[in-house]
Amino acid sequence: MRHHVRVNLRRSLGVGDAIIIGLASMLGAGVFAVFAPAAQAAGGALLWALALAAVVAACNATSTAQLAAQHPTSGGTYAYGRAQLGPWWGFVAGWSFVVGKTASTAAMALTFAAYAAPTGWERPTAAAAVVALGLVNLRGITRTAHAARAILVVVLVALTVVVAAGFGAGGAHLGAEAVLTSEPDTVGWYGVVQAAGLLFFAFAGYARVATLGEEVRDPARTIPRAVLGALGAAMLVYVLVAVSAQHALSTDGLAESTEPLVDVVRARAWDWAVPLVVVGAAAASLGALLALQAGIGRTALAMARERDLPVGLAAVHPTTGVPHRAETAVVVAAVLLVLVTDVRGAIGFSSFGVLLYYFVANVAATTQAPAERRFPRVLAVVGAVGCLALCVTLPVGSVVGGVVVLAVGVLYRLVTRRARAAGAPSPARPHDD
Repeated sequence: MRHHVRVNLRRSLGVGDAIIIGLASMLGAGVFAVFAPAAQAAGGALLWALALAAVVAACNATSTAQLAAQHPTSGGTYAYGRAQLGPWWGFVAGWSFVVGKTASTAAMALTFAAYAAPTGWERPTAAAAVVALGLVNLRGITRTAHAARAILVVVLVALTVVVAAGFGAGGAHLGAEAVLTSEPDTVGWYGVVQAAGLLFFAFAGYARVATLGEEVRDPARTIPRAVLGALGAAMLVYVLVAVSAQHALSTDGLAESTEPLVDVVRARAWDWAVPLVVVGAAAASLGALLALQAGIGRTALAMARERDLPVGLAAVHPTTGVPHRAETAVVVAAVLLVLVTDVRGAIGFSSFGVLLYYFVANVAATTQAPAERRFPRVLAVVGAVGCLALCVTLPVGSVVGGVVVLAVGVLYRLVTRRARAAGAPSPARPHDD
């Protein structure tokens, strides 16, 4: 028996707001950082890796959209997995999302600090950014959407300049035709798949729309449109950025760069644009950080409601209508991670967790009744297989770390369930395994 009253979140977001939040999540620090490690893995076949990541992301998006329309509540795949497959499936998805995306939050904050902070002040600046945006989220989801819209404008301006510079570089390093026709054979398909797994880190932001399912108006209509709209816009931007970056720097130059998009404008001798790209990278990191904290907080809220996380995290603030305790817990955890982690390691670890999260989403989508399914079941099957393939080909350290953290989560649930059973002789609810 529960000892708290469930309070629903407020439905205040329309299609445009939801698209902005999703797009701000996908056009975050990843677009400024992820192409370098992906180019290291895929070589000249970077676009093949991007295409593979996009196909898996599209399958995941269709599964997420139709599940969110059927289950318009907070929690995303955690809620869908519980409803369609059972509590353990939901827990695996929720735990993977919360842990992986909290690490991603730290990566976004550190990326912001790398551009914006004086030398030696990166970690304190990153921690301050986490706290500041946590306070924005605590003021309400409409404030989150407004802030995301302003940040997205700055990011799109910076990326437009990067693309213009890249295509204007005269092909001094790698012609556009060579970029578009590079074959995977030069690096092998394993390298392409590994790069796709890393690139998936940048695609995963559309999940934020689904985690806000309890806060959008007319969710059956809004969520599918917002998920697919945000993903389509992000795909277009990524292709343009990838082609222009390879065109300007060459594959080797891109792979070796620590500031790839800044180096693109430098290659064109557009030194005046460097501060603009730096500001864009900082803004992108903040936008993704803002949306990430909102999404993680809502998933933690859903898990706490089902007692898969401490039940106190299920509280919703009576004035702002946000899960304030869950949001605060996310901020504290992210600040701690900022003090001990690094950006590149967080990308691989986050990809592992998010790919596992979407694997559960795709499996759940295969169980939907025909009346609830908006897309062919084969897309969910392809998405599930694709997620597993990308997951196991990630760098070994990311896979090992992901498995260990998943095992810790499973152990936590087993221990807490046994403790509750020992303290409460009444039978468990019928749907709890």
